[in-house]
Formats: sequence, C-alpha cells, structure tokens
Amino acid sequence: MFVHNLNPVLLHIGPISIRYYALAYVLGAVLTYFILKKLANERHMGLEKDDVLDFVAYTLLSIIIFARLFYAVFYDLGYFISNPLDIFAVWKGGLSFHGGLVGAIAAGVWFTRKHRISFWKLADIAVIPVAICLFLGRLGNFINGELYGRIANVPWAVKFRDAEGYRHPSQIYEALKNLFMFSVLYAIRNRKLKDGVMFSLFIAMYGTLRFFIEFFRQPDVQLGFVAFGLTMGQMLSIAMALAGLPMLAYFWRRK
Repeated sequence: MFVHNLNPVLLHIGPISIRYYALAYVLGAVLTYFILKKLANERHMGLEKDDVLDFVAYTLLSIIIFARLFYAVFYDLGYFISNPLDIFAVWKGGLSFHGGLVGAIAAGVWFTRKHRISFWKLADIAVIPVAICLFLGRLGNFINGELYGRIANVPWAVKFRDAEGYRHPSQIYEALKNLFMFSVLYAIRNRKLKDGVMFSLFIAMYGTLRFFIEFFRQPDVQLGFVAFGLTMGQMLSIAMALAGLPMLAYFWRRK
C-alpha cells in the first residue's frame, strides 16, 4: 500500500505556483499539435501548420469552457448558484470530461466549416491525441490527490491526505484506460476505415470503460448516487455508449 504525500506544485516563481496538473495540459496541447500535424499530413487533409495550431488553441479553450459549465450544472449546481464567480476558478478543480467532449465537438464543427473539410475526417484523427491528453490529465489528478476511489484493501491501495482509509487509485485506472484507447486508435489509424469509425469507436470505448471504472471511484460528495445506484459519471457514460455503439455500426456499414 502507498501513502500519498506528493506535492502538486512543481515549483514556485515568485507568487506564481507551477502545478503538475497545469503542466499536463500544456504538454497535452503540445503533443496534440505534433500528432495532429503528422496525421493530417498522412491523410493529405491540406492543413497548414498555422491551421493545426489554430485548431488546437480554439479546441483547448472550448474544452475548458464546456467542461467547467458541465461540471457546474450537472455536479454542483447549488454551490455555483451561491458562488457564481467560482466558476472561473478552474485551478481549484472541477472539469467534466463529458462537457469537454461537447466543447471539442463544437470547436471541430466550427473549424471544419471554416476550412471546408470533412468533420468526420478531422474527428477520426483528433481522438488520438485526445486520448493521450486524457491520460496525462488523470496522472495530474493522481498527483493532486483528487478524484480518488472508494475504500479498498487491495495491495496497491493508496492513502490520500483528505480521505478516510486506503482507496482505489481510480485516477490511475482511468489513466490506463485512456492509454489503452490511445494504443488501439493509433494502431488502426492507417487501416482503410470509413470516415467516422474511429471517432465512434472512441465514444463507445470511453463510455463503456468509464462506466465500469466508476464502480471503483468515490461518488462526488455533493451528489452521491444519482439514480438506480448509479453515479452521475455512470449515467453520462451510459449516454455516451448508447450514442457511440449505434454510430459505430452506422459508419462501419455505410457505403
């Protein structure tokens, strides 16, 4: 078993603190740029370096905005109604993946219409760096000691500072899930798949795997179990899986 005493701050520069969590976002944005540029060139999509940079910048901003809004609305609406200015305090944590996904799709729709390229072609390659960014983000969650799992007595259980007893390191479970998805998507990227298949596969995989990992994750304290013994994360993941699997079947069979 492991006692979590990691410092979430990498270094201090005067009054400014550089956190590992923020570094994960920066590293994710850089990796996204280079991976997207490589994949766009492989598929001859006609995107210049500046186009890819614009897409990454707008998408990152859209992801943060929607992820925060989803978290405020679906996870802690009462608190943010009482403290509306705290919605801007993203450094305190509280970003919803499902909201971030909506933000990424919105940015993708805008970008593809502006550049007159296929949304599905771009979405198929964009999910590859997204998976690796999610991997880095969950490692950041673990270093922060947040979003930990339920009480456990497994050999790899972790004692987090603000949690009673030893817990499942559910952040690591999610990180491994995202790394698995990245590996699958990267391995099949050059196969002759129809447009939309890789995006749909990402949605289906994430929703299905996240549903099961939620059984090991501590439910949000302000929500607990929402309905039928399921957490909010599970309910949103069911919606993803129910959307992703039919989409995958549709794109796979489409002429």
